[in-house]
Amino acid sequence: MAWIRTVPPEEAEGSLKDQYEAAVARAGRVYQIVQSMSLAPGILDASMKHFGAIAHARDGLSRSDRELVAVVVSVANECHY
Repeated sequence: MAWIRTVPPEEAEGSLKDQYEAAVARAGRVYQIVQSMSLAPGILDASMKHFGAIAHARDGLSRSDRELVAVVVSVANECHY
């Protein structure tokens, strides 16, 4: 696994702090997948909006089917997220 520099939640400021607070509200903590984009808060924001649009879309697959696809892809990639 690659190691990259990230901003830990206790050091976040400005829009990154807002994004981390939203992550805690959503998932109970700030996962490393979110922290991996911490040096580019604009990209983190765009990524979260993109994910939200896909996860909550009204057309196509149901939310549970989308979650199932995400789990299968994560298992296939040996990713615990």
